Amino acid sequence: MHIVLVEPEIPQNTGNIVRTCVLTDTTLHLVKPIGFSLEDRYLKRAGLDYWDKLKIHIWNNYGEFLQYFPNNLIYLATTKATGNYAQTKYNADDIIVFGSESKGLSENILASNANKIRIPMLDFGRSLNLSNAVAIILYEALRQHNFSNFQ
Repeated sequence: MHIVLVEPEIPQNTGNIVRTCVLTDTTLHLVKPIGFSLEDRYLKRAGLDYWDKLKIHIWNNYGEFLQYFPNNLIYLATTKATGNYAQTKYNADDIIVFGSESKGLSENILASNANKIRIPMLDFGRSLNLSNAVAIILYEALRQHNFSNFQ
């Protein structure tokens, strides 16, 4: 699986996602601009000592990222979707894309032909915390594959 964070802003969220990606053998992709330094102490602290085990790629923009994955299925996680993440069938090499904490995904990205999914929630909050949303959707995808390669 691949998790993509487009323009992440909060280092602690990305650090938590680092831990999730390492412990699930998931590749993390960060799309610039990134709202913090990768040397940020809060990012490092949240990611603990997992950084040397992380499969990570940093992209200058979303278009550059897409060029390297022309055949993978892409899911855009957005509160603007109608598709339920738990009713989606995931492949082992699928890509799940998340937007920034304050803005979500841009209209340009949302206008693409990618599948759009959402986590159901009550209609009075903006959205779940980014690291929680990543974990929820990623673990559903992994569950569908019987958590292969896990203990």
